[in-house]
Amino acid sequence: MDALDRVVKPKTKRAKRFLEKREPKLSENIKNAMLIKGGNANLTVTQVLRDVYALKKPYGVLYKKKNITRPFEDQTSLEFFSKKSDCSLFMFGSHNKKRPNNLVIGRMYDYHVLDMIELGIEKFVSLKDIKNSKCPEGTKPMLIFAGDDFDVTEDYRRLKSLLIDFFRGPTVSNIRLAGLEYVLHFTALNGKIYFRSYKLLLKKSGCRTPRIELEEMGPSLDLVLRRTHLASDDLYKLSMKTPKALKVRNQQIGAIFICTFHSSFQKGFVAYYIRGHTKKRSIK
Repeated sequence: MDALDRVVKPKTKRAKRFLEKREPKLSENIKNAMLIKGGNANLTVTQVLRDVYALKKPYGVLYKKKNITRPFEDQTSLEFFSKKSDCSLFMFGSHNKKRPNNLVIGRMYDYHVLDMIELGIEKFVSLKDIKNSKCPEGTKPMLIFAGDDFDVTEDYRRLKSLLIDFFRGPTVSNIRLAGLEYVLHFTALNGKIYFRSYKLLLKKSGCRTPRIELEEMGPSLDLVLRRTHLASDDLYKLSMKTPKALKVRNQQIGAIFICTFHSSFQKGFVAYYIRGHTKKRSIK
């Protein structure tokens, strides 16, 4: 039996809190991402992983040592690291003669690989190469997808879902205008994916709504789609299933009496809310 699969009884309060944090929850935790470089990763791939980690902070784990593994042939190493670091997203970088400047982006379900997509880097501009101001750590980005392929082709549609999962950040209930600080823009055109990052600048416009300008912040990548490993439709639906406790039940709330006066006569209405549908009946 794997050491991480054994049922361990906590001996300290700290260990108890650690295990409680990893227990299944109705509202899941923020998805963390692990960034791993392969045994033959070059400087370009290493810098890409560092830049993506800078965008993901503090919801990411960057492994600095090289790991000799091949995700499309053996996934046990990724599943081990996922369970060890409690990460449900991953990005693996490698480089070889057959597939130069290679990135594999994927996600886990129950600590097993759900789907992953291999991308090739054709052009890369680093964060440090663009001499502009950067956004603070932990800023939630806005995501924009352009191109018909993201809605038509199945591989691109799954890639769009994967990128949203990877970069979305924490779920928030309220948004303030000053908190919209940077944009991640993905464009699918002529078989390539163009990844751009812009900082949002709010300028004076003479009215209540500010004028918006975009300033390239980096990183910038031109990517090409290579191999895919997609989950079956049944497994994909299972991973997207909502727990019963979170589902909103349509119940009868009750009756509400509303009286309105018009000149010399009175009309009353009783509104019945049954299973989410509103019905009105006039009372004389």
